[in-house]
Amino acid sequence: MVLKRKGDDAEEMTSRERKKLKVAGARTIAVQPSVPASGSGTVQSSGNASAGPSSTTVRFDSMQGLPASIDVEMFTEARAYEIDALQKAIKTAGESVTHRVWQTLPRHLRRRAASHDVRRVPLRLRDKARAEMVPVTRRILKRGRSKQGKTKQVSRTESLLKRQRDKTWLETHIWHAKRMKMENMWGYRLAVTPTEKSFRPSHRASMHGSILHDSSYHSLIELKGPENILRNVLDLCCDPQCTGMKRSMSGARVLEADLYKSGSYPFDLIAPVTIMWRPLPVGNTSAPANASPAEGSSKRRRKRKNDASVNAAPQSPTRVIWVRSHPAVFDDIFAALQESASLVLEAEKQQHKDVYAEVEIIDLRGSVNAFEIMGPKASQVIKGALSSVADDDRQEFKKFWPSLTDLQTTASLPRGIVIGMKVLDPRLKFPPKNAKLRMEGQHPATPAMTFPAAILAQSEIWDEEKRSALKKPTYKKKDLDARRSKNLVPGTPLSPLRQDDRIPLLLIQRSLESPSGTHGIHGWMVVVPAGWGMPFLPSLVHTGTRVGGQRERGSQAFEAGTAYFPRDFPCTEFYDKHWDERAVKEKAKWNRTPPAKRANFKKLGTRSPWRADWEVVLGLPVASGADENLVPAQREPQDAMEVDKAPTVRPWLLRGPEVPTILAKATQNFNHGAGLLAEINRLRTKRGMDVLDASNRPEDLLKGALVMVRLKMVSRGAPNDLAIIYRIDDDEARKIIKEKGKMREGADANEPPESAPPQTSIIGYVTTGNMSLSRGEGFAIGAIPVSVLLELRQQAQRNEESHPLVKIRDRAGMVCRAAYLELLDS
Repeated sequence: MVLKRKGDDAEEMTSRERKKLKVAGARTIAVQPSVPASGSGTVQSSGNASAGPSSTTVRFDSMQGLPASIDVEMFTEARAYEIDALQKAIKTAGESVTHRVWQTLPRHLRRRAASHDVRRVPLRLRDKARAEMVPVTRRILKRGRSKQGKTKQVSRTESLLKRQRDKTWLETHIWHAKRMKMENMWGYRLAVTPTEKSFRPSHRASMHGSILHDSSYHSLIELKGPENILRNVLDLCCDPQCTGMKRSMSGARVLEADLYKSGSYPFDLIAPVTIMWRPLPVGNTSAPANASPAEGSSKRRRKRKNDASVNAAPQSPTRVIWVRSHPAVFDDIFAALQESASLVLEAEKQQHKDVYAEVEIIDLRGSVNAFEIMGPKASQVIKGALSSVADDDRQEFKKFWPSLTDLQTTASLPRGIVIGMKVLDPRLKFPPKNAKLRMEGQHPATPAMTFPAAILAQSEIWDEEKRSALKKPTYKKKDLDARRSKNLVPGTPLSPLRQDDRIPLLLIQRSLESPSGTHGIHGWMVVVPAGWGMPFLPSLVHTGTRVGGQRERGSQAFEAGTAYFPRDFPCTEFYDKHWDERAVKEKAKWNRTPPAKRANFKKLGTRSPWRADWEVVLGLPVASGADENLVPAQREPQDAMEVDKAPTVRPWLLRGPEVPTILAKATQNFNHGAGLLAEINRLRTKRGMDVLDASNRPEDLLKGALVMVRLKMVSRGAPNDLAIIYRIDDDEARKIIKEKGKMREGADANEPPESAPPQTSIIGYVTTGNMSLSRGEGFAIGAIPVSVLLELRQQAQRNEESHPLVKIRDRAGMVCRAAYLELLDS
């Protein structure tokens, strides 16, 4: 049969036109035909009435012509046709609808089971959805619980607690579980990534809007004791390079530092930590020397000095410190602080036998909740969602809180500034509205300058009694909804009552930025007491703030060009555990893939496809349980005598703000190892630690040192995780420099892939690599030996280049791409 052309039948309508005509006909209300006019044989036209103005004139200024009463039966009979037409129109209009109720919802409110379960539809549409359901399904859903075994039924709370036997849920778990992909991580059930496609929208939110992450799973440890003792404890286990220790002791700023095992610097790096000092009360700069510390929950350790004399020398005031860290290294950090406290107290006892000293270490996991809100609009989100109490008399806070509206980014604030405040229950003003920037002409208003101050950081959240009293909100959501239903005007915020809770919290400025500071991401961290996670979350999210999981949090660090724990911290225990677990998953996936669809690492020349073999890169002996394909870079001892004489080289990671200075001074010495050892001993002496013993030889110290680097592609390419970093000789470096302009134009697009460089030229690995959305090109973070970095710098000087050149090859690729190598801490 020959199909008709489009112009063959002009009267044939398309399916869309037929659908519109059908809907229009279903929505038309029939009009009663006109009756013959009295005294004439003509009949007026029948059918539906046409649109237009009415010909009947109605007077509203007179009551003339209106009957004194109405006969209901006669009036109903006269209007029977109109009533029937209206009912039929309602029925036909409802039956002609092509969308179900759940299909009219926006995509972020749709649920998978909404088509057959009315409980998955919002409450305002539930009745209509129930009418659309099949009668059989409707009858099944009305069936309640089985009457059999009624005594064995458990409550919802008990069933939820039963599911947390081998893991811990956050307070916002159920909210996240409905919207995110969840995994068991570090003893918690955490959100990994949203179920919707949100990689690029999340990046845009962090750069132009705001994105929230619930970081309540981070561990928290409290130390309480004399100020000088606590200072010595931190000096013994923190990175000596960290700056700002003295200025953070006032409590007006937080301190970001790396924590090591007690006295082991530069070896035995554990993890980066955040240290917060509790500000001293206003007008009180000292505390009684013999004051007993307050009792705390979850006590783990207490070191005391007994038999102290009351007439001892004056002591430092009693201070409180919070140490916040990654949950996976809680035990290691607790043990390090415990050991440091023991050593410091022992030294204090030998020096001052008549002085009473005590350090209390308390586990505060689960005592507070923390939300990280990143992005330039984070200040407006917080100002719109929270309302400060009216009885705060601090002049500094009265100056800061109104200026928060005009703050376009927290990058203009001092790094790590702490703001203590007390707010009303955020549910009272739900739904909130973001604060809007005030304009002065065509430019935004300039916010008032805010400087760190101890009085500005005062907050009752440090007091355990206050936190315990607020463990459970006074009013539930249904109680507030009942109060809200009594408002005369719907949507009016509730007026705070005397019985409403006042919640203390901390606002901490948070920045992710490299020392160059070109692609930083800034925001706030909101710390609230336990039990207030869900009351705060809806208010913070309601105004358009996106919510991110572990993937989004790691992506923020990558875009900012900073190292992310644990994936970018080689030479740490949890780094090895993290990559071992990841290697098992990737290798299992590789084994399930057909041979024709997976990479052949043996033919590609990839020495270690599942994890970085830093021992081979550093030239250290490989453990007996290592992969047989790994080729050591040095010859192993031949007999037992040589094994005993062989030096023990310990791998360690050199990082910190003074790394450029340390390397510059080390290169000034003819023996780079001796120069590096001198700088390490200088830092140890600076913090009151002894110099490294003679067993740590300069050449061994230099041989085992790794340093973090960032890699910027010369032309095309985006390296992935575990990409291999190769060194290049001078001739190849000059060739790359000469052809640098042509490579941008794609001159090597049709060139055959070159063979993989020899394994002896491997100098490091990429720990995190991808296409950077903020840079618009490939970017990577990796690590190489310090000795190799010094050699590459000398090569760059010979080639008159500002940065060394290297080659990068993906573990499953064959093409090597040139890249510039820079120090991550510079």
